[in-house]
Amino acid sequence: MLIDYFAVLLFLLLGAIFVPLNLLLGSLIRPTIDEPDKYTAYECGEESEGHLFNQFNPRFYIIALIFIIFEVELVFLFPWGMLFRRLGWFGFVEMFIFLAILMVGLVYAWGKGDLEWIKFAGPRDAESGSRAPESEMVGR
Repeated sequence: MLIDYFAVLLFLLLGAIFVPLNLLLGSLIRPTIDEPDKYTAYECGEESEGHLFNQFNPRFYIIALIFIIFEVELVFLFPWGMLFRRLGWFGFVEMFIFLAILMVGLVYAWGKGDLEWIKFAGPRDAESGSRAPESEMVGR
């Protein structure tokens, strides 16, 4: 029984040896030239203009994470769709719970305002239901 896992153990062991060995060989073989140009930003054969380090709005990452979560959902949804008749009610309820959990997360992100590209700093006006004026917007 354990002999079946010997190939997996062998590949894990070889991988654990191969990576550090190549890193060590690379550090021994490559030249160590310390030039100031080595640490400058360089892109497409052109010198950089302006600020080299731009900060990205964190909303890019939040939207990207939400997108990835729903893409992974599709990875689970397609095989479930292929086996739907064999799984019966158990598979239906299980996928319904999975989708409900994802929808709760989506509603939470939506309610928090993470899906709005321009967030408003001030609270909504209770009487009219309107948002804060444009001068109080964050991210402009």
